[in-house]
Amino acid sequence: MQAIILAAGTGSRLGKHTKENTKCMLEINGITLIDQVLEKLNNAGITKLILVVGYKKDNLINHVGSKYKNINIEYIENPIYDKTNNIYSLYLAKEKLQEDDTLLLESDLIFDESILTRLLADKRKSLAVVDKYKSWMDGTSVILDNEDYITGFHGKKAFRFQNVQEYYKTVNIYKFSKEFSNKTYVPFLEAYSKVKGDNEYYESVLNILTILDGHELRAMRLEGEKWYEIDDVQDKANAEIIFAKTPKEKLSFIQKRFGGYWRFPEIKDFCYLVNPYFPPSKMQEEMKAFFYDLLSQYPSGLNTQNLLAGKMFGIESENILVGNGAAEIIRGIGNVLDGTFGIVFPTFNEYPESIGYDRIVKFIPNNESFSYEIDDLKKLVDKSDNLILINPDNPSGHFNNKSALIELIRYAHDKNKYFIVDESFVDFAKNGEKETLINQDFIDAYPNLVIIKSISKSYGVPGIRLGIAASSNIELLKKFRKEISIWNINSFGEYFLQIIGKYKNDYQTACELIREERDRFWEELKSISFLKVYKSEANYFLCQVIDFYTATKLSEKLIENNIYIKDLTGKIGFEEKEYIRIAVRDSQDNNRLITELKNMDIK
Repeated sequence: MQAIILAAGTGSRLGKHTKENTKCMLEINGITLIDQVLEKLNNAGITKLILVVGYKKDNLINHVGSKYKNINIEYIENPIYDKTNNIYSLYLAKEKLQEDDTLLLESDLIFDESILTRLLADKRKSLAVVDKYKSWMDGTSVILDNEDYITGFHGKKAFRFQNVQEYYKTVNIYKFSKEFSNKTYVPFLEAYSKVKGDNEYYESVLNILTILDGHELRAMRLEGEKWYEIDDVQDKANAEIIFAKTPKEKLSFIQKRFGGYWRFPEIKDFCYLVNPYFPPSKMQEEMKAFFYDLLSQYPSGLNTQNLLAGKMFGIESENILVGNGAAEIIRGIGNVLDGTFGIVFPTFNEYPESIGYDRIVKFIPNNESFSYEIDDLKKLVDKSDNLILINPDNPSGHFNNKSALIELIRYAHDKNKYFIVDESFVDFAKNGEKETLINQDFIDAYPNLVIIKSISKSYGVPGIRLGIAASSNIELLKKFRKEISIWNINSFGEYFLQIIGKYKNDYQTACELIREERDRFWEELKSISFLKVYKSEANYFLCQVIDFYTATKLSEKLIENNIYIKDLTGKIGFEEKEYIRIAVRDSQDNNRLITELKNMDIK
């Protein structure tokens, strides 16, 4: 068994990374792609490699040489690499292809060694390695029958996203038997090249072969093995996460992204907070039905967004302001309000970071659960010019009911101080719909009150970025408005606000479901010997790591198994303490986390 790697292309989409080298000289986590594949080929028992080179070939040849461990290396030059595609590179190597059973690979791949192990152990003579199509993939895809025969290749022009569930992506790793190459593939390769020319792709030949009866090419479906094709800088960044050398390195990469985890569908995100039971499928279908209209047209201005949000929350439009997520509104607080801000720590860092730590008056409860009383908050009001309270609090999950908050609001009002309440998670509290402060008569009575709410978190739509501020203080809202642009909300967010009223009952049901799952999940988490779990009225739990692990080591251990939790190490209030935060997902995902934690339980 020999291997052929096609490595002639320029890799221009990688910019500076391929200015002086071909793509396979790109480093992923400090090791070049070519060095990684050479090691895996050697471990698989390959003793002969043919490299088809072109762009910056001297650099590659000097780097690789004529031998790597047990592999003898030969080179074939594609002198017109900048005018041809990979069909010509393979055409130049066709005589070599006919000499032996061959592994054919492209040079821009990084992959698990186990893929080669399975491929070589598979008794089927000729195979195309394929993987179920995922959102990050691009390029040629195939459809398979029940016996793994390829019924057709689909390039970009033929690809139909409405059929995406049927597609498998070609990994660009193939095993060709000598007989298949001699009797089938190479003759068709020669004929196709003569008719179509050199600016084509070798998969086009495979596509023709799928209509022939009796050909031996079939597909080997991956079973969770990792791989990535690197065409641009985003691919490089993604591959560095997937193939991080250590759990510590992987966790660090993930933490720095602050989202976008749909690119890594294998990762279960227990860090970021979202409602797993909303929106319902019918609402999703409604938004899909008008996708093109929403995509292709401008959204309304802010006045219309405020009108829709006022309708959603049952207050006048002049008393509400829609933000691009609550974060956009939070960013303006320090510019709109003067003086200092009392905040209970640990907290959602967006508040002190937006306002400036020099303007923050900290209160850190002196207990393990970080709970506090209204009297504690009154003292904080006395020490500061404004008060900010997240209720339920983040990350503690501590909750003050409405009657207690009214007492505090009145206290701040009498002191002529602004009270900002972030109730992003209040809908998850027991009787949450009755605990909200967003009520026209109530806000009219207290012009010192500003209510902030993230729609993204509680309504399960963080991707469309919605949040609101509500207050009867019109002049204050005007100041907030100056901090944001007229088109701060896209058409998808606007349409969500337009139709949400039809799904009010579904939302209430979803909140009840998450309350029930939260209570069940809490009972399960309490059985983990190295965790102390604190009761929460939000969709997350604050957990103290009390044995065996540090918070960071536990987070690293879980990310090894593609589970991402919030490591609270380093946040104010957690100095020299070991705490994590775990989001509540649906029962299937929560059960998976429980299983992993139990497997890690030493007792």
